Amino acid sequence: MNTNRTSGIADTAADFAKDAKDAAGAELAVLREKVEALMRDRVTPALADVAGRAEDAAHGAMDAVRRQTDSLSATVREQPIVAVGAAALAGIAIGMLLRR
Repeated sequence: MNTNRTSGIADTAADFAKDAKDAAGAELAVLREKVEALMRDRVTPALADVAGRAEDAAHGAMDAVRRQTDSLSATVREQPIVAVGAAALAGIAIGMLLRR
């Protein structure tokens, strides 16, 4: 009789474990769906917005550098002696700083 009772308890425990596993699996599936919905609805658009802003900032920076380069080139063409003198002074200053 003890063998039957032990077997019945083992079967009940196995059934309980299977039910718990199934319930956990179902809950995990629900949570996975919620996370995927959150990613789709909130995170992905936010990342796209940030990427768009970063791209706009990069283009703005490139345009500013291009404008400054064009301006400097025009100044050098207009006043080449001043440009050579400024470059020489910059070289001397860098040399003095590196000696220290």
